[in-house]
This record gives sequence, C-alpha cells and structure tokens, in this order.
Amino acid sequence: MTTIWTEKYRPKTFADVIGQKDILQRVTAFVEQKNMPHLLFAGPAGVGKSTLALIIARSLFGENWKSNFLELNASDERGIDVVRIKVKDFARTKALGNDPFKIIFLDECDALTKEAQQALRRTMENYTRTCRFVLSCNYSSKIIEPIMSRCAVFRFKSLTRQDMHVLVERIAKEEGLVIEEKALAALFETSDGDCRQIVNIMQSCASLSTTITEQAVYAMAAQARPAEIKEIVSLALQNKFLAARDKLLDMMLSYGLSGIDVIKQIQKEVWNTELDGRTKIQLIEKCGDAEFRLVEGSDEYVQLEALLASITLLGTVALKSS
Repeated sequence: MTTIWTEKYRPKTFADVIGQKDILQRVTAFVEQKNMPHLLFAGPAGVGKSTLALIIARSLFGENWKSNFLELNASDERGIDVVRIKVKDFARTKALGNDPFKIIFLDECDALTKEAQQALRRTMENYTRTCRFVLSCNYSSKIIEPIMSRCAVFRFKSLTRQDMHVLVERIAKEEGLVIEEKALAALFETSDGDCRQIVNIMQSCASLSTTITEQAVYAMAAQARPAEIKEIVSLALQNKFLAARDKLLDMMLSYGLSGIDVIKQIQKEVWNTELDGRTKIQLIEKCGDAEFRLVEGSDEYVQLEALLASITLLGTVALKSS
C-alpha cells in the first residue's frame, strides 16, 4: 500500500525526533516522571509540534494510547461549543487503566476565538486531576495571557541545515534515491526549515525519477530558481526595466507563481546584490509595501511592475552616486 511519506517517516519515539534537543530533554523528563504540566508548543509549521504531542501520548499510555488521548484541530472547530461539549466531556472522566491522567491535544489553538479560549482556561483549571492539555500554535501572541500562564511554554525553532540533511539522507537511503548536490541545496532553500515540506517535495520528485535534480525540486516546490530571480533584479538595477518585466512575466507563467511568492523571493535575493546597505534597505521597504498591497487585494501584475520600477529608480540613483 502506498503511504504518504510525511506519515511514513513521522517519528514514533523521542529518539527518532530530529532537532529541538532542549525541548526533547525537558519533555522526556516529564514522561519519565509520569507527571507533567499543561504544555504549549509554539513555532512555525512543520517543525515537530504535533509529532511530539503524539509521542508523549504513546510513551505515557503505551499500546492503548488512543483511549486516553483526544486530538482536536482548532482550525476546523474554533467556537466555544467545542470547549463546552467535546473538550469538557472528555476531560471530566478518569483515565482508563492505571494511567494518571488523559491528554487533550488542541492543534492550531491560535485559531480559537477569544470566547473559546476563555472557556478553555476554566476547563484547564477545573479538570487538572483527570486531564492535561497540550496546545499547539504558530503564533503564541494570539493566545490569551491566562492560558499562557497555565502552561509550560516550549518555543520550537525551524530545523537547521544539519538537521534537515540527516532527514534527507535517511529518506534517500530508505527509498533508494540519488540526490544531486545542487538538488540538496535547493531542498533546503525551498523548504525554509519546514520538515513536512521537504518530505513532500522529495516524494513528488521521486514519483518522476529516482534521481532528484535541482530543476525538479524547484518545479515541485512551485518556486523559481534563485539565479532567475537574481537576473530579473540585475536587469532592473541596470535600468533595463522592460527586459526585467518580460522576464518576470515569463517566469511567473512557466512556474505558476503568485505575486506573493515572487515578492518573497525578490526580498531574499536583494541581500545578494552588490548595492550599498542603505539601498538594500530601501528595496526591502519597497518589497514590504508591495506585499501589503497584494494582501489587501491589489492587482499583482500592477504591483510587481511598480516594484520593478522602484528597483530600477533606486538602481539608477545608486549608479549616479557611485
């Protein structure tokens, strides 16, 4: 049976987890003592928050972990009724067997409404004897202060290149893949520390060939190669606005990129130009303005042309002053 690689290679024990060493050390200590506070996992997507919650449940409850573990995704059910009905009903009953407590895992809890979070705060207080909560979110700033103060907060970091390299090597060995050197660099570049994304890209590339190339990685990730973005920025800086615009439109059509995708890649590439620091900062500011307008609903082609025009003007000024 064909399985999704993100599930196939999802760690099952603490020893399998890559990165987050400090967090692993503290959480492992909680499990060994069979006692833990409420936990809040905060950090970017694809760094192991949900996986660690599942490992905690497996380690504490053994084979019958599902009977004492409730997983809810707050993005799907974000109203106050979820807390009042589903969460409270599960929390108020004792754990099955000899386990000291149950675990409720609320994924993406920063999507909960403020009212639901207030109700959750009371539930966390009232049922500490029978239940522990593990909350997961991308932005801890969206969690109300009373919940934050009731939890031990763990801030997850994006995985380092070294950590990602271990993961990629492990999967390549298991699946019999050959990964070119440039493709390896492209995987790190496109995933940006997101473990889930790097595994998905690898599976997509492997469906075409057992040899993963740089071109295949960028195509599957729906991103342009940095060299192409650099060429567009260079053309604009050399006062070749029309050539830069034509190249940008061709690239967007061939890769199927959105305006936001392009701006993010241009923003990264600005730092690799030979401009002085002040001009680079001005260009970053222009990227921020363009992204804000796109998010607010502006036409992406008009905004991207305006961004290229700003780059051209700043390039002209930089050349005159040098």
